[in-house]
Amino acid sequence: MTTLAANKERRYSITYDDFNELPAIASDILYQGSAMGAVDATGYNRPLVAGDRFTGFGDAKADNSSGSSGDINVNLRKRGRVELTIAGVTITDYRQPVYATDDDTFTMSPIGSSFIGFVHRWVSAGKAVVVFDADNFSDPYGGYSKREVISANKTLDIEDNGKLFWVDTDAIVVSMPAVATPVNCVIVNGGSFGAVALNISPVAADKMQGPDLPGTDNKDLINTKATARRGDLAQLVTGDANGPIAARLVGTWATEA
Repeated sequence: MTTLAANKERRYSITYDDFNELPAIASDILYQGSAMGAVDATGYNRPLVAGDRFTGFGDAKADNSSGSSGDINVNLRKRGRVELTIAGVTITDYRQPVYATDDDTFTMSPIGSSFIGFVHRWVSAGKAVVVFDADNFSDPYGGYSKREVISANKTLDIEDNGKLFWVDTDAIVVSMPAVATPVNCVIVNGGSFGAVALNISPVAADKMQGPDLPGTDNKDLINTKATARRGDLAQLVTGDANGPIAARLVGTWATEA
C-alpha cells in the first residue's frame, strides 16, 4: 500500500441530499439565508421562532405572502457549514452546541432557543462557522423541556426536579435543599473557558457526594474556574440520607477545602 507523499487535489461534490423542500407557512416571505423552523402544530415552515424544530437555512427566497399554507415550498439547505454571528462565541467553543432565537439571531445558550448545530471553526470575535444537519444532529440538552438561566444565587426547591439550569454569571452559588426535599436536576456552566466559577452548596448537615469526592458535611461542590469550560455540568440525584449525589460530572470539579 502506497501513501501520499505530496498534496493531491481532489474534486468533491455537493449532493442533493444536502437540500430539502418543505411547505411554507401562509402569508409570509421566507428569505434566503434565514434559519427556518417547522411549526409544531402544523408542520409548515417559517422564519424560525424560538422553540421551533430547525429545518435548515433558506436556499432561495420563497414568497408566500399572498398564499395559503403549503401553496409553495421553501428550498432549504438542510446540511452543511455556515458562517454566523453568534452572541458569546469564543475561540474555545469548538464543538459546542449553537442555538437560534429567531431566523437571524444566534447564541450559545439553550434557554428559550432552538438547537441548530455545533461550532466547527472560530472565525473572529463573535463569528464562527457552524456545522449543521437538520435531519441527524440532536440537541445535547434536548432531554430537558424545562430549562432556566441562573444569573444570581439560587436555592433549589421541589419544583426544580427535572430541570436543566444554565449558569451564565461568575461566582454563583446554587444551594441544595435538605435531603427531605429531593431535587434531581442538571446544573450546567454556561460561561466561556475560565470565565465562570460555580459552587453547588449543600445544607450544613449534608454533603455533596460523587466520583472521587470525599463527601464532607457542609462543603460545596466546585467547578474550578481556572479550567471551567462551557458545558461543564453536574447531574444531581437525591435519595441518600447523607446528601445529594453527583451521578455524572463533566469538567473539573472538587470539594471545597
